[in-house]
Amino acid sequence: MTIETIISICLGIGLSASVGFRVFLPLFALSLAAYFDVWQLNDSWQWIGSSTALITLGVATLVEIFAYFIPYIDNLLDTISVPLAALAGTAVMLSTVADLSPVITWALAIIAGGGTATAISGTASATRLTSTATTGGIANSLVSTVETGTSIVMAIVSIFLPLLAFIVVLILLYIIFVLYKKFTPSKTKNH
Repeated sequence: MTIETIISICLGIGLSASVGFRVFLPLFALSLAAYFDVWQLNDSWQWIGSSTALITLGVATLVEIFAYFIPYIDNLLDTISVPLAALAGTAVMLSTVADLSPVITWALAIIAGGGTATAISGTASATRLTSTATTGGIANSLVSTVETGTSIVMAIVSIFLPLLAFIVVLILLYIIFVLYKKFTPSKTKNH
């Protein structure tokens, strides 16, 4: 495995984490990176760097960001964001991974890309649901701002510092695991 392959995997995982917070924003960032030749995509994914894809993903990103600031629409978006994040995370990994066999590429895309995006998206959805339940949706704008900001930062770090993005993703996944263990009831009974 070459250093380019490792970096491409780190890029894919970092962007997949970003997808967990906002589905279209990392795809738009990847489109910008490809359009301006900051990052080369796999041959079958060159279309992401086209001006049509750039405009389409840019509009979709703006609509998604603003929709999350509308109370109760944000919760509706969360119901579809987890499966969409899984698909987008998988697609991001497929488009970025270089020099691996199709079997390994697809396995990485589904497990690392889709899995990372799904874990983060599920946690973000639970956070918003908790915010809605505890504040009547008043704090949801703050949650949306933090999620959008995190998605932007993760996308930028992923594109320019993919190894650092991978480390940040590991930290995020560890935090999610700890929170899951903390809030999941124990299956053992006390006697």
